[in-house]
Amino acid sequence: MTTSTPAQKAPPVAPKRAPAKRAATATTKVAVKRVTKPVAKKAPVAKSPVVRTSTAAKTAAAKPAKEKKPKLVRDSFTFPKAEYEVLEAMKQRATKLKVTVKKTELLRAGIKSLAALGDAAFLSAIAAVPSLKTGRPAKA
Repeated sequence: MTTSTPAQKAPPVAPKRAPAKRAATATTKVAVKRVTKPVAKKAPVAKSPVVRTSTAAKTAAAKPAKEKKPKLVRDSFTFPKAEYEVLEAMKQRATKLKVTVKKTELLRAGIKSLAALGDAAFLSAIAAVPSLKTGRPAKA
């Protein structure tokens, strides 16, 4: 009688094989066609129109129409350094008056002021501004 000890090796085990693939037969194809048969779609159900009561009409009339935000346009401008410093000075002036303002808001306020001028005052304001060469300034 021989007893096995842990030092003895177990007999080698053959690795498991993947099952062999069967060729599809005609009966298999028929079964697949029956399973994948399309299902008839149901006709859409017509919805009845919504009837508003007098209270619903009042709440709908009480809501203000939603305002559309104006479309914004991004652009870039070239300023002489002296005029750019005037913008900064105007920002500081607004800060002293306890109002924070951005450069874009200053420019928009200036445009509104120009638009409010009469023709003669508008032409004199335009004449006071020298024309600049377009494009980016040369690198210094």
